[in-house]
Amino acid sequence: MQPLIASAVLLAALGLAANAHAVTPAGDDIVYEVGDEAFEGYLATAEGEARGTVLIIHDWDGLGDYERRRADMLAEEGYDAFAVDLFGQGNRPASTQGRQAATRALYEDRERMRSLTLAGLAEARNQGAAEPAVVMGYCFGGAVVLEIARSGEAEGVAGYTSFHGGLGTPEGQAWPEELPPLLIAHGGADSAVPMSDVAILTEELEAAGATYEIQVYSGAPHGFTEFDSDRYQERADEKSWAAFLAGLDEWL
Repeated sequence: MQPLIASAVLLAALGLAANAHAVTPAGDDIVYEVGDEAFEGYLATAEGEARGTVLIIHDWDGLGDYERRRADMLAEEGYDAFAVDLFGQGNRPASTQGRQAATRALYEDRERMRSLTLAGLAEARNQGAAEPAVVMGYCFGGAVVLEIARSGEAEGVAGYTSFHGGLGTPEGQAWPEELPPLLIAHGGADSAVPMSDVAILTEELEAAGATYEIQVYSGAPHGFTEFDSDRYQERADEKSWAAFLAGLDEWL
């Protein structure tokens, strides 16, 4: 093969790989209000009768195509999926500074964090999504998942899952006595959320008598499920997704 042709073939292959998960969303963007603020979520519904609903909580960059793709994947598995918006319609920060500001505002106002998440769950049900639900999230969204789980405020939730999320328990909070099952998917090479946080969380959940499973994937960095990023690790992504689907099958 001539060098120019070989280069073209290689570039084409790389392009196909980079766009393997870049598909046109199959669901619908949903604008809803919480108080006097507008938010824009994304709803993907299962064909026929859904087995349940999955509430997806986005990463620090806000609801985007990544969460839409995950929602579509869940709809293909027979679940209704609603990706909630915690930042507000049109607020999708592109810079590190903007993302830090958006997440910091919610970390510093946990009541608002919880109320917006619960409002997203209510909106999913208003849109006709199946009643029994599982709450899951990525990175920042994973921390929000644990916040909701600790609060015990969500009704009709059968399980919680955090993918490479923050694991720390804020001062003054504790795990409730009655807690749906938890699945924690964590990267062994996560430099943002160290293994010491995993150990502390394990001690807390054991003390609470919780039903939980923590899976650690060797060599996986923070954000290991993020398609087409330099952090993506296919093995950890596929194994954690399979574990999540197994959890859904058990919980819903």
